[in-house]
Amino acid sequence: MSTQEVENVKQVKLDFDAECPSCSASIEFNPATGKLSCPYCGFESEIATPEQEEEKAAQEMDFLTAEERGNFNWGVEKKTVICEACAAETIYDALQVADSCPYCGSHQVMEASAENTLAPNGVCAFEVTYKQAGEHFQKWIKGRLFTPKAAKISARPDAFKGVYLPYWTFDTKTSSRYSARYGRHRTVTDKDGKTHTETDWYSTSGFYQEFIDDHLISATTRYDQNMMRKIEPFNLLNNKAYKPEYVSGFLSERYSIGLQDGWNHAKRDIHDHLQAQITSKIRWENSADVVSNLRFSTNHDDITYKYLMLPIWLSSFRYKEKIYRFMVNGQTGRVGGDAPISPLRVTIAVILSLLVIAVIWYFFMSE
Repeated sequence: MSTQEVENVKQVKLDFDAECPSCSASIEFNPATGKLSCPYCGFESEIATPEQEEEKAAQEMDFLTAEERGNFNWGVEKKTVICEACAAETIYDALQVADSCPYCGSHQVMEASAENTLAPNGVCAFEVTYKQAGEHFQKWIKGRLFTPKAAKISARPDAFKGVYLPYWTFDTKTSSRYSARYGRHRTVTDKDGKTHTETDWYSTSGFYQEFIDDHLISATTRYDQNMMRKIEPFNLLNNKAYKPEYVSGFLSERYSIGLQDGWNHAKRDIHDHLQAQITSKIRWENSADVVSNLRFSTNHDDITYKYLMLPIWLSSFRYKEKIYRFMVNGQTGRVGGDAPISPLRVTIAVILSLLVIAVIWYFFMSE
């Protein structure tokens, strides 16, 4: 390592010393107590709370002045991490920012500062413990209607891995000008006494404003996005200004989706949201039954962002030689993942549904 890199490592070390003052082992963040604790001797230590109110939670950062906006490719770059306990040097993927030493198990691993990436400014700490994550999984797997009973009985999650995953949140003031057509239905009776529906169409235009607060965008490409959405929402209001103490004992990951691409994704989501909101506004204001040909353009002002680390328990289980992966929200315990499906159970459910529909239809026709 160069002299500058060594100095960077030393600087990181000054920020947080993970050595237990009682037995010299590595202390870890304990979700059950919200404190730092030693798994060997039981020593506990409070995490210092900033005196200034604005320093207690992650602050909104100005989007336009952010310097590093690009993506950060997973696995392309490597870095050297030094263990302060045994002095071992290990090569890691560039995005993996917190880990334990593979030689002595210590969590006192220090890395040189990464100059080409943004640093997280907030963290939502783990509130669900390792044991509770397993309990939430058991409840979840038992509730899978189409999962074979044998799988529910035998499914035991492999060792959980606590991971902080990177997310962007965006705030923006939106101002949208729109034009559209809306229709009102009316019933018409023809000369033969038969009725049908006709629609009277009108043109409209207007202005719509909305403040978007903490729109959440995943900043990683390593995990199944559909699975990650299943464990949302997170309690983003319960975030803390980033401190290395909160990630002690857990893995963390730097973003692979950069700030600019994150914002582009957010804009697409916000566009879809505004489209639905403007449509509802037109229907309500004009007592309309239908809206079509909606066109609008949106200005975004006062765009801010936060780079948050959010807590997730990762694990998997094996059934009939196949691996099924799942996640548990480290704040709420919400579970999302894959589970085996029994074709027989699906067939029985379809048959029962058809029988119910047939019975209802029979009684309806009898009336």
